[in-house]
Amino acid sequence: MLPTLHPDLNEHLYLRDPQDTALGRRLLAESVRLLDELGFEAFTFKKLAAAMGSTEASLYRYFENKHRLLNYLVSWHWAWLRFRVRFALHNVADPRQRLHLALATVCEAGTDDPATPDLDEAALYRVVVAEASKAYLTKEVDADNQAGFFREYKCLVADLAEVVRAINPAYPHPHALVSTLVESARKQSFFAQHLPSLTDGGEVLAFLEQLALSVLQ
Repeated sequence: MLPTLHPDLNEHLYLRDPQDTALGRRLLAESVRLLDELGFEAFTFKKLAAAMGSTEASLYRYFENKHRLLNYLVSWHWAWLRFRVRFALHNVADPRQRLHLALATVCEAGTDDPATPDLDEAALYRVVVAEASKAYLTKEVDADNQAGFFREYKCLVADLAEVVRAINPAYPHPHALVSTLVESARKQSFFAQHLPSLTDGGEVLAFLEQLALSVLQ
């Protein structure tokens, strides 16, 4: 069984780390449920407080606003996914098998995980699929990047870029390839559910693996 995960996220994302208190963990769990149900635009701290039977003031002790909360949840997901990829690749030497397992882990990110008992990982993945781009598609992206808000995503991409380099050390665009694959995994999932004419259905893993290997030959 996987150990319980407690990612050490960037301290600038929060005022008080919600993982450290029972109320904070309830905040995370309920915010995932509510974001999954309502979407980011309709989600408010007032609604979250009502759902928790708490007060808005108590929630603002943890996060400045809902965008910071979204950044935290998305970062939590990337940290969890990085942990899962590293676990899957442990003691696997063959570079192509490592790529296959890494992409399979990315494509299976919508499965709930016993290593995250305080969060519904499947619901969080649905939030990430629908809302993750809103964490960085803002006018403040450069300042947020300077503050390290996207560290977990960058670390995941860096890890996967090493998997790519092991197959073809001369390939000049490993980070671009990896970020394209990771983004495609969640966007194809979104398209299949909501905009099916933008995808072809079928097995996303097979598509991503074929895409990766075709440029790494």
